[in-house]
Amino acid sequence: MMGTILVGGILVVIVALIIRSMIKDKKAGKSFQCGGDCGHCKGHCK
Repeated sequence: MMGTILVGGILVVIVALIIRSMIKDKKAGKSFQCGGDCGHCKGHCK
């Protein structure tokens, strides 16, 4: 039981860090779809 709670807590922290990173990148103008190179996708990712 304790191991399940520990692993679940670690997964929640990892997912939260990933979401935070995605939000930070989006605010900085980087896009997940085109990898931040909007010249590659002709600017459609913004």
